[in-house]
Amino acid sequence: MAEADAFFDHEVDHIISRKHGGSDELDNLAFACVACNRYKGSDIGSLSTGNRFVRFFNPRQDEWRTHFKLVGSEIIALTEFADVTIRIFRVNAEVRQLERAELQSIGTYPEH
Repeated sequence: MAEADAFFDHEVDHIISRKHGGSDELDNLAFACVACNRYKGSDIGSLSTGNRFVRFFNPRQDEWRTHFKLVGSEIIALTEFADVTIRIFRVNAEVRQLERAELQSIGTYPEH
């Protein structure tokens, strides 16, 4: 989502938090919406449905289309770490899907 379409300004996020040894270098930073950044916190991954640790999607090294698919206003996981990212970031919460649908209806949400 473009920052101009968000209710709150986007934030700079450390992909790997400083607490986990991440740096302030550009390749470890991402521009994130407030909701995603709050849900992520300093986490670097979570347990998968198979009960093993899986990292989150990394926008600096992973291609969105390889790991996610947009179906209507829902974002579908195509890989295990996309699944973990969607669940922890609450990407498909009802209010977020409604927001996505509204942006799609006015043509400002990326189609990926």
